[in-house]
Amino acid sequence: MLKVNNLTHSYQTTKLSFSFTAEQGSINAILGPSGAGKSTLLMLLCGLLEPDMGETTLGGQDFTFAPAHMRPLSILFQEHNLFSHLSVKDNIGLGLSPSLKLNEAAWQQVFDAADAVGLSEYLNRLPDALSGGQKQRVALARCMIRQRPLLLLDEPFSALDPALRQEMLLLVKKLAQQQEATILMVTHHPEDARLIADNLLFVDQGQIACEGPISLLDTPPPTLKMYLSHK
Repeated sequence: MLKVNNLTHSYQTTKLSFSFTAEQGSINAILGPSGAGKSTLLMLLCGLLEPDMGETTLGGQDFTFAPAHMRPLSILFQEHNLFSHLSVKDNIGLGLSPSLKLNEAAWQQVFDAADAVGLSEYLNRLPDALSGGQKQRVALARCMIRQRPLLLLDEPFSALDPALRQEMLLLVKKLAQQQEATILMVTHHPEDARLIADNLLFVDQGQIACEGPISLLDTPPPTLKMYLSHK
């Protein structure tokens, strides 16, 4: 289980503080107005921002102040962050080794990861020869090959058209279920949350204003209802 307790970050006169739990293997959608603190929460979890105080544990192991590269998670951003001079297979292989010094078994993992996201025929292509959706598939494969128990999604598919975005979300759900990974997914689209999420975290004014099963979208409390009325 992921436990976040009073994870606090101050910026100028603004104070953000988050507390929530997420069961292992669950998919948790994070909704909220722009500027409410959704991406800040993910940055605190992945180590791109350091909290002022608080505690974050996964399976009882504290990683609140651990170096970013030692945290039990992967994160997928809206920008795919592929290396333009490296092939698809090499970009995926970076998830296993920054030096790409991989043995035969490791390269087989790369091939399997590419196959899982439907890119077996594109292994030797450079990113510039791929569509936007294919680039995000490469980035997703690079995340999943690391087999971390926690996956953070910071609107990675928001630039895709609705049909392709839905396809990618269902692929994420399938791969995460295979690895029993827990997902925290920031989105501005309630329909994305309905599609794959088990639970909802609603962030407002730098805190978790409400949380619960995804059915909260059908019977929302006042703050969430007001947000949904503008979507």
